[in-house]
Amino acid sequence: MFTKFEEIFAELQNRGARKRMIAAWGVDSHTIAAAGKAVDLGLVDVTLVGDENMIAEACKEEGIDVAKFTVVHNPNELPAVAQAVNMIREGQGDFLMKGLCSTDKFLRAILNKETGLLPPKGTLTHCAVLENPNYHKLLFVGDMAVIPAPDFKQKQIIMGHLVNTAHAVGIAKPKVAIIAATEQMLAGMPACVEAAMLAKMVDRGQIKGCIADGPLALDVAVSQEAVEIKGLHSEVAGDADCLLFPNIESANVFYKTNSMLAKDVKQAGMMVGAKVPCVLSSRADSIDTKLNSIAIAAMSVK
Repeated sequence: MFTKFEEIFAELQNRGARKRMIAAWGVDSHTIAAAGKAVDLGLVDVTLVGDENMIAEACKEEGIDVAKFTVVHNPNELPAVAQAVNMIREGQGDFLMKGLCSTDKFLRAILNKETGLLPPKGTLTHCAVLENPNYHKLLFVGDMAVIPAPDFKQKQIIMGHLVNTAHAVGIAKPKVAIIAATEQMLAGMPACVEAAMLAKMVDRGQIKGCIADGPLALDVAVSQEAVEIKGLHSEVAGDADCLLFPNIESANVFYKTNSMLAKDVKQAGMMVGAKVPCVLSSRADSIDTKLNSIAIAAMSVK
């Protein structure tokens, strides 16, 4: 089990066989700097799809030799994103990364029914990974970016993707905390009811590959001290690997609270549910966040 992103970097280096990443409209300095670091660390090989002049300028700005990348020239944003997706479909890459293009354009290409990457009846969701110095291991969080108000079936899907991502980074039996406003079983709170149903499905083997408990308030999910004070008995509480939130607002606020108010937090994010992992970080995210995301995606390639 890995507790830090640097340990994941080391694991990818030890494996030797680099995964192939394709960056859609990968023309900006942040994307190129992160991709360059990933190449230098021996994590991936990188193809940048976009305007070669913009790529050359960004490489010059960052002091990066453009020769370390494969550059596919496409001077227009939308066609470049579509081309990157098509290259994945043709087997020329193992996973996709969003460059300077907006999220809606990136999603539009992935979700295209004829030329995209979503399997039939598939559901796209988002998995974030956090390394917080105040917690003893990585946290896998969903969904803070794609599904606004997941219904019960969608919560099962999000949970499955969180578990699969945790498996990909070496957690054999991840502990899933199904988050609500309280750990009490309150029938008047739908998040509590659905959390209890999901936990029971895991107990009975209907959802496999994990241990789960819910409803759990955030404090008892991640704090052993809170568990002891409240007298809670749970295999998950105080030691969660995965946090399944009831809606996008709660997950997004949790993620951004970590990034804005907690010192030295490291983060990663990707979309899952497509045929390949798709690195999805904000255009304003740091180079390190994008590098961490590349590493998680590389670990998740099947």
